[in-house]
Amino acid sequence: MSTRYDKIPKKEKGAWVVHHSQKTASTQNASAEFPAIDAAGKASSLLSRFAASEELHIPKKRVDAYAQAAGLNPKTELASLLEMLKRRRVIDTSQNGDVVALGLTSGATVQHASDIFEEQEPTAEERATLVLADAASASPVMRKETTELISDEFALSSQRVGELLERSELIGFVDAEAVDGSRIYFNGNLFRRDNINKVSRVLGSLSQGDNLKVAELDGLLMRKGCVALSEAERVLGSALFDKLRAASMYDVNHVMNASGEHGFVTRPAAFHKFNDPMVDDAFDLAKALVAALTYGMTLRSQATGRIGSVAVLLRSLISGREIGPATAIGEDYRVLETKGVIQTRPGTQYGHLMKLLKKDIGEMALMVLMTGEAASSAALDRPFEGNMSGYAGPEQTRDAFRRKRQTPESKKMTRDVLSALRTGGTF
Repeated sequence: MSTRYDKIPKKEKGAWVVHHSQKTASTQNASAEFPAIDAAGKASSLLSRFAASEELHIPKKRVDAYAQAAGLNPKTELASLLEMLKRRRVIDTSQNGDVVALGLTSGATVQHASDIFEEQEPTAEERATLVLADAASASPVMRKETTELISDEFALSSQRVGELLERSELIGFVDAEAVDGSRIYFNGNLFRRDNINKVSRVLGSLSQGDNLKVAELDGLLMRKGCVALSEAERVLGSALFDKLRAASMYDVNHVMNASGEHGFVTRPAAFHKFNDPMVDDAFDLAKALVAALTYGMTLRSQATGRIGSVAVLLRSLISGREIGPATAIGEDYRVLETKGVIQTRPGTQYGHLMKLLKKDIGEMALMVLMTGEAASSAALDRPFEGNMSGYAGPEQTRDAFRRKRQTPESKKMTRDVLSALRTGGTF
């Protein structure tokens, strides 16, 4: 008889492995506690940087740079991870350390993450964390039903399941809120599945006035693809926005430069109109590209490479053309270069030129930005001129928000949203 674990599609398992490995990397001793997740996640993160739409030759110097960007030690970890990828026949290596990578999409990369995970002979607890995450993304689940699900499927004692749930919450495999002496589990992928139905249930739990505010913000997001964080908070009010953001109804992405962080808001479903919502952007590549392009449309001056038509630019990149030169290319796309999305080179007289390596990511970004009027709209505030030096995706910014900003009252409101997703009512 097939189990819930067996029923999770391979691409979704791989996406959860990637998600979990990003959490173990930032938690002391978690990598040692979940070694199969750690190894598979690191290998797939490296593969994601290598993979392009076409076969690609990568010099050793860039291989080492990719490894460091992925948080890997080139001296102690790189060789074993490359060997894992060679066994899967997705890369080959030369004697001098160069890598040749096959043409792969992001979806194919996460399938390899699943296969590598199984090759590492994961423990029952490691497999259980994938089932936990999968269940918590479909609907918020209470601790009692979660314990029964994991205990029955993996033959674990209640004590071992309890310890696993505590570790999963601490590491960040799932989020949790206290409810009447127990815990309710959910995660940031709630609104990537059955989005329309879930949004409808949340709206049913809100007042008429709040419903009108949500409708106004959703209208803006439908037209523009993304809006400034300050604009979202203006429309909803900080309390309502915090409530819905904590429950993952909205994603917040941050771009960074010397003057600070500047956020913009997207809908989880925006990146998945024609794609599998759980797996097509497991590494936040499309979101990072949208962030960089939005920055270029709104915060760059004409002299340094302000983007006039993002549609023309993206279609040129998707077709395989090299664009530039421009000063902005050398300054605003460094994050994308370390992720293997684009490749740049210095211009002959000034600035840099840029080529897109992952066409599927460019197509997803184009879909989001062309949702409405994003190409001509100010999706971010314009307080400064400078280079984009960093990016933080929705999961990272939501974790920081839940730790630092949520008050007891906002936690109560978040529980109301989670209850609506489970039953249509409130706690």
